[in-house]
Amino acid sequence: MGRYDAKKVVITGGSSGFGLTTAQLLVDEGAHVLITGRNREALDSAGKQLGKNAIAVRSDASSLSEIDALVDRVKSEFGTIDALFVNAGINGFVSFEETTEDFYDELFDINTKGSYFTVQKLVPVLPEGSGVVLTTSVANALGLPALSVYAASKAALRSMTRSLARELLPKHIRVNAVSPGPIDSGILEKGLPPEAAEQTKTQMASENPMQRLGTSEEVAKAVLFLAFDATYSTGTELIVDGGATQL
Repeated sequence: MGRYDAKKVVITGGSSGFGLTTAQLLVDEGAHVLITGRNREALDSAGKQLGKNAIAVRSDASSLSEIDALVDRVKSEFGTIDALFVNAGINGFVSFEETTEDFYDELFDINTKGSYFTVQKLVPVLPEGSGVVLTTSVANALGLPALSVYAASKAALRSMTRSLARELLPKHIRVNAVSPGPIDSGILEKGLPPEAAEQTKTQMASENPMQRLGTSEEVAKAVLFLAFDATYSTGTELIVDGGATQL
């Protein structure tokens, strides 16, 4: 028997990075997962990789109507779920001077508004004892250049984790956050030219106390700990950053 036999988990933003890695660890241990993403090609690839215990659903986290449709699909496929990993999000390196209203709105719509309403609308399928994990970032507490909007959206998620944890205590639903630091998850390649992405990764590794980037699997293991094993923890933030913000 696998560690997560018969567990049912929803992972938004599950078609790549540590969302996909978390899904893989779950299905390898017997769980059934439903992953979401906006890119159909990436979803199809992820679904094929994960196999028969996975359902890949195209869903835009910034759209409340699509979140409603996702809830209907989750009810149809699973009835209730044991854990929710709210991981859908985007990055963006733009200087303060060059930030536009459209860029600001896009990041907050996906990273913050989408996360808030994903949890709200899926609460009815989260039974007593279930766990919710939000993905924030160490950027929420660091003053990093060209990341002011991203950092603000993630700081909002950190605050949201505390508030939702308190709101959902009467339902015995735990809400925690995983806060990745410099992780080689592929997200830099999505937002930067290849050469710039490699230079950024090299610099990040050299400045990290562990002298390396973290892996998606290291984040995924932290997520699963919060979702299933941290039964006396709620409203917490588990930082996975190689010591970058603690030392």
